[in-house]
Amino acid sequence: MRNFFSLINNEQIKLYSRFSTWSMYIILAGIILASGLITFFFSDGLEEYGDNWREELQAKNEEYLEMQAEDEVFGDLYAYDIAKNEYYLENDIKPLSYDAWQFALENAGLTMLVSLFTIIVAASIVSSEFKWGTIKLLLIRPISRGKILWTKYVNVLIFSISMLIFSFLINLIIGAILFGINGLSPNIVIEGANGFEQVSVVSEILTKYGLNMVNLIIMATFAFMISTLFRNNSMAIGLAIFLMFAGDIIVSFLSKYDWAKFILFANTNLNQYMGNQSPVIDGMTLGFSITVLVVYYIIFLLVSWLSFTRRDVAGH
Repeated sequence: MRNFFSLINNEQIKLYSRFSTWSMYIILAGIILASGLITFFFSDGLEEYGDNWREELQAKNEEYLEMQAEDEVFGDLYAYDIAKNEYYLENDIKPLSYDAWQFALENAGLTMLVSLFTIIVAASIVSSEFKWGTIKLLLIRPISRGKILWTKYVNVLIFSISMLIFSFLINLIIGAILFGINGLSPNIVIEGANGFEQVSVVSEILTKYGLNMVNLIIMATFAFMISTLFRNNSMAIGLAIFLMFAGDIIVSFLSKYDWAKFILFANTNLNQYMGNQSPVIDGMTLGFSITVLVVYYIIFLLVSWLSFTRRDVAGH
């Protein structure tokens, strides 16, 4: 076990000794900062309500109704704001000002960028050993191939989860600086499956980031499998990234077929079962998607293990 943790530590040193790894964190932080500045300077939804918040909301709704009547094309877009304000009024809930929690919640979608960076790391962590010619030096050590493989996989998971946590913390810090923070666990109003409801923003964030982490781990495992199958570093990364972005298009194109619900990319986005959203293919449920993902996960790990442990590197 000591050797296993020592190998993990060595892999972490190798990973974070490269500027390319740190540049991913810098790019992610820069994008979050840019998002915060754009929201701060250009968003119309940052108003704070005073003691006369009921009158202010009623005035807002009257304004929205006028805009809705005048704009025949985009008038329906105001229906959401009108219904939300009505919920505040009917339930005597004073709207909270926009804060760091809501900023972090809105930016949960940046997990896609975390997935992209994780795929780059996962798709190259094994294939790069062939590219740099270090695979023979790695395998002549008195350590089994299986242990070497799982060490690399654990490092991929550590990197992905670390970057996800980093994304959340940077969102929270930048949000707190720009917008302030409404306590440790404020309640916000969101649109759920049965209309608007008041929920804990922390609970909503944990749900969003938790579901995104499932997608992140599946995509990381998928890219890791590709890394074990290809000796070409660029091909492994390119193929993994292509399939990541083309997955939704493939599912959309094949959605008319019932068997399309068994495609990996139809099930990776578990957020499709949250709130008022609906699954991409009729008949899919949260339990179904989790079952499909578990099956794919086992297959990816099995293929990775067979490919790496049985590969002949003598001629490399």
